Amino acid sequence: MSSVSVDGYMEGPGRSLAWHMVDDELHTHFNGVLRTAGAFISGRVGYELEARVWPGADADPESTGPMVEFARMWRQKPKYVFSRTLTGAGWNTTVVREVDPEHVQGLKERHGDLYLGGADLSGAFLRLGLVDEIRLYVHPVLVGGGRLLFPGGDGLRALDLVEQRVFGNGVALLRYAFPPGAEPGSGPGAGEGERAVP
Repeated sequence: MSSVSVDGYMEGPGRSLAWHMVDDELHTHFNGVLRTAGAFISGRVGYELEARVWPGADADPESTGPMVEFARMWRQKPKYVFSRTLTGAGWNTTVVREVDPEHVQGLKERHGDLYLGGADLSGAFLRLGLVDEIRLYVHPVLVGGGRLLFPGGDGLRALDLVEQRVFGNGVALLRYAFPPGAEPGSGPGAGEGERAVP
């Protein structure tokens, strides 16, 4: 589940997210999706950003209704942060050192759907075949630089578009699923020297 600019960036220069167009309609939608998650998974940077905002956001008089709802959800949900350097974490969070497919499969069996964030961590999960679907929220802006959501590919992979929606602010949801048996290097044009961004 990732916000991305039309030119493929998840962060602008200086890690800026100021271009993210998250209004009440979109945040309410995010909450509805994330409410179904059994657990949240993130890398250290994403977790530390969240930990600066969400633990007390529901007590902030400037928080919107959807922000208050998400703050309470964030504290309650089990969270797993993948980091080799983080020494501890609060708010129902477990620190995990390595991406181990068997451990991740165990988390799926224990919690059900897992929602994953962070470019580096998502890339590792993709390479190991641990991602069932990709949810992109394409914001109608060109950022022009920063951090790409998919900085490098591991070969062509076919995807099926299973949901699309345009919100009132122009953000477009594109939800893709991996077809059964889809592996890196599969899909139209595979083996022809082409690279594609999923």
